Amino acid sequence: MQFYLDGFRGGDPDIKNASPRRRDMSEHAPLPEKVDVLIAGTGPAGLCLAAQLSQFPEIETMIVERDPRNINKGKADGINIRTMEMFQAFGIAETIKRESYWVNQTSFWMPDPKKPENIKRIGRVQDVADDSSEMPHILINQARLHQLFLNVMANSPARLAPDYSWSVKDVQIDTSIDDYPVTVTLEDTGVDWGQTRKVRAKYVVGCDGARSNVRRAIGGKLNGDTAHQAWGVMDILANTDFPDVRQKCLITSAREGNILILPREGGYLFRMYVELEKLREDERVAERGFDEADMIAAANRIMNPYTVDVKEVVWWSIYEIGHRITDRFDDVPESEAVTRTPRVFTAGDACHTHSPKAGQGMNVSMQDAFNLGWKLAHVLQGRCSPSLLHSYSAERWVEAKRLVETDHAWARIMSAPPGQSELDDGDEPRFVRAFKENLEFTGGLAVKYDQSKLIGAPTHQALAAGQVIGKRFHSAPVVRVSDAKQMQLGHVALADGRWRIFAFAGRDHEPIYQLAEWMEQNENSPVMKNIRPEECADALIDLRVVFQETFDQLTYEEMPSQLKPKKGKLGLQDHEKVFCVDHKGQGDIYEMRAINRVDGCTIIVRPDQYVANVLPLADWDSLARFFEEIYG
Repeated sequence: MQFYLDGFRGGDPDIKNASPRRRDMSEHAPLPEKVDVLIAGTGPAGLCLAAQLSQFPEIETMIVERDPRNINKGKADGINIRTMEMFQAFGIAETIKRESYWVNQTSFWMPDPKKPENIKRIGRVQDVADDSSEMPHILINQARLHQLFLNVMANSPARLAPDYSWSVKDVQIDTSIDDYPVTVTLEDTGVDWGQTRKVRAKYVVGCDGARSNVRRAIGGKLNGDTAHQAWGVMDILANTDFPDVRQKCLITSAREGNILILPREGGYLFRMYVELEKLREDERVAERGFDEADMIAAANRIMNPYTVDVKEVVWWSIYEIGHRITDRFDDVPESEAVTRTPRVFTAGDACHTHSPKAGQGMNVSMQDAFNLGWKLAHVLQGRCSPSLLHSYSAERWVEAKRLVETDHAWARIMSAPPGQSELDDGDEPRFVRAFKENLEFTGGLAVKYDQSKLIGAPTHQALAAGQVIGKRFHSAPVVRVSDAKQMQLGHVALADGRWRIFAFAGRDHEPIYQLAEWMEQNENSPVMKNIRPEECADALIDLRVVFQETFDQLTYEEMPSQLKPKKGKLGLQDHEKVFCVDHKGQGDIYEMRAINRVDGCTIIVRPDQYVANVLPLADWDSLARFFEEIYG
């Protein structure tokens, strides 16, 4: 963590210097008349986007929420390893790791062949495959996650906070004007219930759930189907003789249905997803009047011969499985994409819904926001054309479709009666095999963006076979040369809107030195384009280099000045840009990620941590052309 760049300051280093341009967020301050970005909804997607945009004080962001305050219990709880990698960029991963439950094993239970009315453990599976990520799969209260994002916002230069008790009633877009073309009608849901205010915005993002008014305003519809199956979910404090209650469990009984158990943070709380009854095609789950007593009774029937003695039901809900997705995630019809750029977007449940049992809903929603945030920031900063914003719907719709289809199949496998889910080629039940096959998906690692202006062709993929173009940058251990610190290379990527260039040296160091000098001196270098005078040299692209030697074999004083740049108001030298292989046995990044040792390579990583391209070290022209396509 770096601070003191612009001079010494005491106190909590997570609290950034407040911007003099920040909005007055005091209790009786009026709502703004105009904002750059208005976000509807303080769920995970909305808060993730607000936390990212709050780092840019020149961008005026407003986030509204119909409820009077943050939630304090219930809702989603699973955080996959890809999202934990993203949390590292926001600076909240270590807190979450300390407070959360870590999912290490998943246990599977089925009817005992000798006594089918009882369940029996049939096996366990390691929940996160080796070297999938340096991060764990965790479970934590969604309300706590909200608070951590709220803390990031409060500590940001913008000192951003939600405007509670306001909901989006309507959204109107005037395509004839460029400046603040979106008019949002907000409705007071608090003291002055029903009163309305209008706010004009350059961009609006609907993170307002499955009943999204933002989506309706742009003509979006959720299309899909339902399984006509009632499920209940409850967070409980309970005693039980079930031996695996502190492990994630998938349980299927002979005749009574299925259960998913998820231990929660704090050592005592756990969640149960309980299958209830099949619904008629014309029946809605609310008509059945299920409550927590029905869930507890069903759980005890399914878990026979084990019992659950519930002491407190902390939160519960009844739901029906549905799988739906909108046809696009912004306001521009395909027929108008050439002549218009998006002004209104949807994210999270506002544009895709599915069952909670794959643990992806909250994760995919935040990844939607992380994809969109840096693109909005770069357009609003004037760094690139608004046409960049077309890439949000193009990239995220494909991933949402993959999510809905995979979850659709998984939900039906989970609900299949015993006997119908066994494989023909062995004794392993289908739902165990499906779980193993989908570990990459459930870890959030299956996302692979297609070739575009933002994702290069795989021409030179062989130079770094383990860093797949279009997939997330896969971190590995390194040692920082200046102070011999062991760390993960991926942890230098912050949620600050910057691109990263990771240059891996071959056996000859000269190409690394030449690349650094070219980026510093060449007036047409992508590093220098769109940089305002008050910004430091790596404000848009952060160059880091990795050598194959150990730190004591390198001569740090001979490194070029671009690898020790002088930055900030005081012109202080940055000593955290040069790395080497881990000399203490945690792993060789060249070997772990199949990086060419002879020639090395350049890996371009997007601000949302996805590999954009792999190039030869000396191919400066391709490097420049890549960024010219985006920022030229």
